[in-house]
Amino acid sequence: MSIKKWIDERYPEPNIYRWIGFILEAISASVLFFLMMLTCVDVTGRYLFNNSVNGAFELTQIGLAILVFAQMPLITWRGNHVVVDLLDNFLGGRIVKLLGMFSVFVVSSAFYFLAHRIYELAERSIRRGEVTEYLKIPTGYLTEYIAIMSWLTAACMLTYGAYRVLKGDHQSQQLGD
Repeated sequence: MSIKKWIDERYPEPNIYRWIGFILEAISASVLFFLMMLTCVDVTGRYLFNNSVNGAFELTQIGLAILVFAQMPLITWRGNHVVVDLLDNFLGGRIVKLLGMFSVFVVSSAFYFLAHRIYELAERSIRRGEVTEYLKIPTGYLTEYIAIMSWLTAACMLTYGAYRVLKGDHQSQQLGD
């Protein structure tokens, strides 16, 4: 099976968005594999050789931040958030759409302003030369990454989230089935 065919089957997004999704998921998978290997080496070293990996805790924290924020735009784009629709049967379709659009606006605005503040903190961190405690890794660049992914998530929610609400598509896309 060719890589293009495999991507076409597993990524329903149109054109460049499927490649962005593939790249973000490849980053997540690579980081997850790295974290798994780091944990195995750290535990093996700790219990068999009485010597753990220096900075494993910091690397795990950084890896988890990369992993979570790489998946956030994809989850938002695909509409895979947890949705509680207790009142949908009692409220009319127009009210449900209005509430859906309100939530899209609130969530995208929250992500946008949060990302703006995070980016300010990242700039300050880079200016001050802040680094992690043991490995001396600059923290500002990771913080900038978090801000950029939050902006991307806000854009995904505002564009495709609004489209899904207006279209009436409340079913999340199930990938890999």
